Amino acid sequence: MSALLVRDVMAKGVVTVAPDLAYKQIVDLLVDVGVSAVPVVGEDRRVLGVVSEADLLHKVEFNGADVHAGLFERRRARLAKEKATGETAAQLMTSPAVTVPATATLTTAAQIMERENVKRLPVLDDDGELVGIVSRRDLLRRYLRTDDDIRAEILDGVLRRVLWIDPIEVDVAVTDGHVLLDGKVDRRSTAQIAVRLVRSVDGVVGVTDELEWGFDDTSLQHRHTFDA
Repeated sequence: MSALLVRDVMAKGVVTVAPDLAYKQIVDLLVDVGVSAVPVVGEDRRVLGVVSEADLLHKVEFNGADVHAGLFERRRARLAKEKATGETAAQLMTSPAVTVPATATLTTAAQIMERENVKRLPVLDDDGELVGIVSRRDLLRRYLRTDDDIRAEILDGVLRRVLWIDPIEVDVAVTDGHVLLDGKVDRRSTAQIAVRLVRSVDGVVGVTDELEWGFDDTSLQHRHTFDA
């Protein structure tokens, strides 16, 4: 059983710009390619920053206005005014770029996007070089698996290979990504582990646990902890 990684869902044909690319050329590129942001990459394929539509719009926002930053202005307003005067990718980009390793899990990528409030992440290899880009939409690919594929991984990957449970003992039904577990296992802890592992299978939306067990070893563990 293996979870999807960022490298499994990322887009590999990444459109990038050089640090010295001019404002008008960046605008034309975004329109022509149909993207809302591009990484700014140096000659060594390392990401220097990201230029987005939001970065470019500062020039429109302050068009004809005084763009001299005040001494006591908040940092966000000051940066916006600085970008309004920018003419190249290096002057316009948001830096440092928020990136993610190609070997990160989709959960990690989603957490980074949420924390940093970004819609996409440049993907880096082990050497720190750009190898792709992953978007929020890419992260949803884990839920595009068929019910049959999900059920097969649970039976073989979770029950047989990890827990050494004969699939005959547990009935697994999958409907629109929702898993129903029914049957009987030897211990309560085994049932709990099974549910936890099934929840982590790519494509699983939810789990209904109707498993029974022959021996409640969790109460024994609690008693030993208390005695200690």
